Amino acid sequence: MPTIAVNKADLFKALEKEYTTEEFDELCFDFGIELDEDTTNSQRPVVNGAQEPPQLKIEIPANRYDMLCFEGIAMNLRVFLRKNTLPNFKLVPPSDGELQTTYVSEDTARIRPYFSCSILRNIKFTKSRYESFIALQDKLHQNLARQRTLVAIGTHDLDTIKGPFSYEALPPEQIKFAPLNQTGEMTGKEMMEFYEAHRQLSKYLHIIRGSPVYPIIYDSNRTVLSMPPIINSNHSKITLETKNVYIDITATDKTKVEIVNHMLVAMFSMYCEEPFTIEPAKIVSPHNNCSRETPDLTPRPTQASINYINEVCGLSLSPDELCKLLERMCYQATPSTSSPGMLDVQVPITRADVLHQADIMEDVAIAYGFNKLPRHFPNKSASVAAALPINKLADIVRHEAAIAGWAEVMPLILCSHDENFAWLQRRDDGATAVRLQNPKTAEYQIVRTSLLPGLLKTVRENRHHGVPMKVFEVGDVCFKDETQERKARNERHFAAAWYGKTSGFEAVHGLLDRVMLMLKSAFLTREEGLANDKVEGYWIEEVDDPTFFPGHAASVNLKLGGKQHVIGVFGMLHPTVLKNFDLPYPASTLEINLEVFL
Repeated sequence: MPTIAVNKADLFKALEKEYTTEEFDELCFDFGIELDEDTTNSQRPVVNGAQEPPQLKIEIPANRYDMLCFEGIAMNLRVFLRKNTLPNFKLVPPSDGELQTTYVSEDTARIRPYFSCSILRNIKFTKSRYESFIALQDKLHQNLARQRTLVAIGTHDLDTIKGPFSYEALPPEQIKFAPLNQTGEMTGKEMMEFYEAHRQLSKYLHIIRGSPVYPIIYDSNRTVLSMPPIINSNHSKITLETKNVYIDITATDKTKVEIVNHMLVAMFSMYCEEPFTIEPAKIVSPHNNCSRETPDLTPRPTQASINYINEVCGLSLSPDELCKLLERMCYQATPSTSSPGMLDVQVPITRADVLHQADIMEDVAIAYGFNKLPRHFPNKSASVAAALPINKLADIVRHEAAIAGWAEVMPLILCSHDENFAWLQRRDDGATAVRLQNPKTAEYQIVRTSLLPGLLKTVRENRHHGVPMKVFEVGDVCFKDETQERKARNERHFAAAWYGKTSGFEAVHGLLDRVMLMLKSAFLTREEGLANDKVEGYWIEEVDDPTFFPGHAASVNLKLGGKQHVIGVFGMLHPTVLKNFDLPYPASTLEINLEVFL
């Protein structure tokens, strides 16, 4: 969790009370944060000839982006202590009605496609406010922005630049400006070399270095504002004397770019001449349908079940009481007039962490007081724990295979795309396997749709053992399924592999017969299975499957509950498959779906 250091005297002044360390520690616990250290009695560093004032180091939950600075901590604790309600953030257009406009080039889609911005007018910086402003940007870069890979922030003295602005993507040789705290101009390529040894900026260079174009922001005079996510221009840098701040935010994540904008303006608009006012800006980005005015300060509407909150917390509070508690956590809530038993909740721009009614329930528990919650959970329905039916079924199959002399293995559920498809001579239709969005290695690219790759890799890695090898696995495979809430479903499969100097086809067939017998499925001839709808059992049919040697593979057909299913396939592996998995001896495999037996 991020640890935020704040000036102790300033925070207690903002909270209008002098707390002892123990009292403030208890307040932090009540709010769901943690006091890590009070440096009052510690040896503090000397800065500019004076000892650093006492600080409170507070651990903040990683998803509470609104508490990554002094201003956010003070504001949230004041609301929690009922000293005031959440401020009403307002958009105030400029007096002439002309919004500052930024034009986004289509070329930016090649590097950092999303852009947002806002303006803080007539802001008054002090040394501590300025340092907090910079520190919040650093914390957001490290936390939400994932080291600037997802989002990068630039802040500029608006009085030194002139709109309209343009956000473009240009070859590095065409970019030239004096970077922050430098007097000489450099090209984009020269800056990459210049900052290679820089202690802070060097770790961000890789984000755009390999791209043929770099993102760049200009004003109407072609004066550079910044080259995100690396560095701002020295021309527009903000100082303690800055009165008007232009904030630019570039991103690869459409959601996070707005969250960062909200956090910056919500925390520091309090220092504007008219507190909590923000000047909107216009973005023209037609190529990706992102033309809009930002920031959007409209609270996000959602609902929460009154019964759900009370039951989980073990309480029996009225809707009005729940609404008052939610006010302490920066929400606006009212009993719903359209949905009985629900609360209409307005989630403010500062609470990007709220994703579900479970988050609202947690905030009710915090506002009510964790120590005041009932110490027992009401026993409304007694039940006895039991294994899931699919797990009981899997254990039966696992037990029988082990008794038959086969060794159980447990490979990983992730595998490479080639192992799951090309090496088994199977085609990927694009609608079967669940892919990892950003795999770290080529070995783990998809969630397996078959147990065979894991079995064959296990055999390959144990070739130094004697043959024959008889291994099996009972485990889950995964398939895409648009009908499911999560767009995917698991299936429990049973698979076995024989590897030796002979094919072992008869051994695999025998294991199939044994498992089906224990599952109370009688063997039928194909004619019996197809002719009589009332007869239940299984039969095998020759199948043409490229994974197996031609003429040496069969599908397993099951008639159960009046329905016919093809539950699996077994056979002798094709020589090409054996070669792909680096297996010199023949092998036979079996794989069936167990879930049809439930």
